[in-house]
Amino acid sequence: MAIEIKPIPVLRGKAATRFVEEADRNAREKRGSIDFTKQAAKMRAILKRSKLHQE
Repeated sequence: MAIEIKPIPVLRGKAATRFVEEADRNAREKRGSIDFTKQAAKMRAILKRSKLHQE
């Protein structure tokens, strides 16, 4: 017996417009991004001590 393949849901109308607007806003705000500044500074300090860091 075969399993029915379900179609992928597609947003249309107001829902699609709202989704695109939200995605654009989130991309502009870089919402959910992670700042690795502190970790990068620690990494540079370790590399500098190991004489592998090149500036």
